[in-house]
Amino acid sequence: MTLIVTRRGLIQTGMIGAGSLLLPGCDKIAQNPAVLDTLGQSEKLHRLTQRALGRNALAREYRESEMSPVFRANGSREVVDPAYRAQLAQGFANWALRIDGLVEQPLAIPLHALRTMPQRAQITRHDCVEGWSAIGRWQGPRLSMLLDIAGLKPAARYLVFHCADRYLGKPYYESIDLVDAFHPQTILAWAMNGKPLEEAHGAPLRLRVERQLGYKHAKFVSRIEAVASLAGLYGGKGGYWEDAEAYAWYAGI
Repeated sequence: MTLIVTRRGLIQTGMIGAGSLLLPGCDKIAQNPAVLDTLGQSEKLHRLTQRALGRNALAREYRESEMSPVFRANGSREVVDPAYRAQLAQGFANWALRIDGLVEQPLAIPLHALRTMPQRAQITRHDCVEGWSAIGRWQGPRLSMLLDIAGLKPAARYLVFHCADRYLGKPYYESIDLVDAFHPQTILAWAMNGKPLEEAHGAPLRLRVERQLGYKHAKFVSRIEAVASLAGLYGGKGGYWEDAEAYAWYAGI
């Protein structure tokens, strides 16, 4: 509890998490080089502070009685891509997750295989940058197990999550570093509250990286790419909202 309060206290006092200042309507501020430099320094301090407080610390897990009666869907609620809609109509029977990039063994793992692997179930709180929270139960294999199967190459530093949806016409994606990738609570969830994910919540697979804010929990994940650098990928800042300079790349809580 102390670690959670300390990190949130830092966010609330403005010492870290300054990316939340760049909300819609703040475009002129976001274009100011001095502001962007300050935000970059703040994000780095945020990441270093949280890791110093406990890089392996677990996010709080809750009892079933504490689960929220309603869990709002964040971000995109549906995917218009024809290939996705065809898979959705078939219950993702022929769908497979791709893992490639800087790995020794590229993988294509069918959804049914992901469901039969050793599972982790966790009841955690989803904290949205928009100001709401909800508690739900997530289930899926640990990301670290899949990375061990693929075998990361020494040059790999980040994982990029390519998603099936587009937001305002642009491909949606997110990324995390290997510290969060190998955290025991970082899973690829295919089930929510005891049922397979619905489309609005990211079916067939979404990232759950429990020590970061909700926008880092990429939905509709179709491919995971191991890379040495985020430069040159899409906008080069590691995520859809990060490229738009709306939120910081590191969103630890």
